[in-house]
Amino acid sequence: MDYIRDPAEIYKQSFATVMREANLSSLPNDMREVAVRLIHSCGMIDIVDDIAFSTGAVKAGTAALKNGAPIICDVEMVRHGIIKRHLMHDNELLCAIADEATRTLAGDMQNTRSAAAMDILKDHLGGAVVVIGNAPTALFRLLELIDDGAEQPALIIGMPVGFVGALESKEALIADNRGVPYIAVRGRRGGSAMASATLNALAGGLKGGL
Repeated sequence: MDYIRDPAEIYKQSFATVMREANLSSLPNDMREVAVRLIHSCGMIDIVDDIAFSTGAVKAGTAALKNGAPIICDVEMVRHGIIKRHLMHDNELLCAIADEATRTLAGDMQNTRSAAAMDILKDHLGGAVVVIGNAPTALFRLLELIDDGAEQPALIIGMPVGFVGALESKEALIADNRGVPYIAVRGRRGGSAMASATLNALAGGLKGGL
């Protein structure tokens, strides 16, 4: 079968296609690399219309990463989607979804393990980059923790996916971000690949490959 086999050429043509087909004119310059990574992760050019972000979100996120901030992930799929070689400042990747303590706390809280994992990691929230790509309950719980006095993250990447709570949790973040910079995708769309792609854009842009 005749198809492109060279990874570098696939990468080059993929991003060239995105740049050719996507209309990024509505976005500030620093959000365009994020948008390109997002489009590449999901194959949907129109995702640009659903990207929401606070002023200075990219600057806040990149500064935090350069300062060695930990990266808190809601699920392992997000953590494994982050390109570690782009993390040049000893950033710790944290995910508590599989911890036995998380399972126990989820039962006590009568909430999901994803939500309980935010509680387990709440002492690491201050100055962290929080990447939520799967569970709306994790984003809801994160906002509750901030309301209850937890230290504020440097950036929230809010991209949970699904039919129950995904749209609502992201709209809650957009409507009141509690003073925390954020990047989100409105509506039901989202997912681990999109969330980790956003982090990868902040850490390595488009220059470092996949």
